[in-house]
This record gives sequence, structure tokens and C-alpha cells, in this order.
Amino acid sequence: MLRYALALPIALAFFALPAAAQNVNPNGAWVDTYGTSFEFSLCGDGTDLCGVLKDIQGKSRTPDNLALVNKQVVSATQVAANEWKGTVVYDGAKAAATVKQVSPDTIKITGCRAGIFCQTLTFNRV
Repeated sequence: MLRYALALPIALAFFALPAAAQNVNPNGAWVDTYGTSFEFSLCGDGTDLCGVLKDIQGKSRTPDNLALVNKQVVSATQVAANEWKGTVVYDGAKAAATVKQVSPDTIKITGCRAGIFCQTLTFNRV
């Protein structure tokens, strides 16, 4: 009987983890270490992810990228809990992108061009 009493809380904790992971919400303002910021929101049917570039700083602050400020540059479809795949517009071109919300306050965006030139940036909730 004691064995079952100990097993129940462990089993409940195990099954609660996926549910907790699904409750992470990307809506809001996010900034990277360079000062570039986005406003992310769930869009479309409520599971797609849209991102509007709010400000751009650092080496990425080019005329092409400044033209994208206040425009939607991230468009992605949910493929798993807290993970979206789609495109990001950068330097005047589209790149394949994977967006993962790894914690309530951290999003990682990996953008790839030609399938081999990839970069990952980390954004923190403001």
C-alpha cells in the first residue's frame, strides 16, 4: 500500500509537466541582448505566431532592416507546444525560422538561409 501511495504523487507530477509546458504564452514585448525588440502575439486561429519588429539595434540597424520597424516580420505555424515554424524577414529577404519559447520569459529564434547559414537569437520578455 505504501508503494502505491508514493507512486501516485510521482505519476501525477509526471503527467502535469506537459500541461504546464503548454501554458506558456508568447504574447508581449521581447528584447535581445543588442536591444532589438519584437511584439509577439498568437494570431490566425490562435495558435499561429506573429511578430512585429518594434526596434532594431546593433549591427543589424541597417536601412533595409529599419524599413521593417513596426511591420510584421515573423509569421509561423505551431508545430508543437511552444514551438512554431515559418519565416522571418531580415535584410530585405525571407529566411526559414523556428521559434521556441523555452521558458515563460525566453524565446529563441533560429533563422536559416539556404538551409546552411543559420543564426539563433535569444529574446527575453520585457
